[in-house]
Amino acid sequence: MGGIYDSDFVTRLAKGVESLAGQWGATPAAQVRLLTLSENATFILQDPTFSKPMIVRVHRPDYHSLIEIQSELAWIQALKASELLTTPAPIAMLNGELVGSFDDQGHTRYVVAFEFAPGTEPNADDDLSAGFETLGAISARLHLHTADWPVPSGFVRKRWDFKSAFGDQPLWGDWRAALGLEPAGEAILQQLLDVLEQRLAAYGSSSDRFGLIHTDLRLANLLVTDDQLTVIDFDDCGFSWFMYDFASAISFFETSPTIPALQAAWLKGYRSVRPLGPEHEAMLPDFIMFRRMLLTAWIASHPETETAAEAGLADYTQGTIELAKQYLQSHSEVCA
Repeated sequence: MGGIYDSDFVTRLAKGVESLAGQWGATPAAQVRLLTLSENATFILQDPTFSKPMIVRVHRPDYHSLIEIQSELAWIQALKASELLTTPAPIAMLNGELVGSFDDQGHTRYVVAFEFAPGTEPNADDDLSAGFETLGAISARLHLHTADWPVPSGFVRKRWDFKSAFGDQPLWGDWRAALGLEPAGEAILQQLLDVLEQRLAAYGSSSDRFGLIHTDLRLANLLVTDDQLTVIDFDDCGFSWFMYDFASAISFFETSPTIPALQAAWLKGYRSVRPLGPEHEAMLPDFIMFRRMLLTAWIASHPETETAAEAGLADYTQGTIELAKQYLQSHSEVCA
């Protein structure tokens, strides 16, 4: 199976993290252990002198530029200062820089360290209604923040719109490369995208519905303790539709019968913080399919990752086709 994260590459990344450990004050006794492989490679850095471990992210090659990574961290710091949500802070190196780097066979790999955050990932099989109400309120606070926050000079983050998702240079790869996709399924997904493009263009991207958002509030990026919900991993934060944040929250379990209840809970929490008209709620099915198509392409371009394997690889593609059929049936007036 293709993909960049073979064992040799991961070993080199781990050694690169070890080479930088001293820049965060670690001693020679520090240990580096792989935590997850998804978009990036994430490691745990433990040291006997640390009160708790650090989380170290090595950025995927050719995805984010240095200025994009610095912009992500700038927004996290602004959110931390505003106390709008609980999220781990980036940890500066001894030289004061937030982004480190090491050479990997002539290529620069960028590295960022974050505070360790306690908690466990929510389980999609559990009753998540209360958590989704909290998440809806958090999302609304983030959207209010981005509307008022003066974006710093030189701030650069990706734009997640129809063109960037499904155009000539798609951010997460070409959906036509989806695993197990055959001509009949491709025709259905193309019809889906034709309808989505039309509806998203009609909805528009004015400032009341489009701005800087997290974009990846899936369960894997949430940590739950008895008294709080922590949001992690702003690596894909960028400019997109506010309602896309709900679609990202149900990533990889979009077919669950609990989705209507979770949507209602999310909307209740959202509206407790920020007004939301019916025209925005009506677009949620569109953003769910937008996200599902993005993930279908992502799995095809990241097949070696744990996330892709857990999603089901080719089975996920077939599930996308079935969801597309249901969506198109409910939007027959647009298809006509």
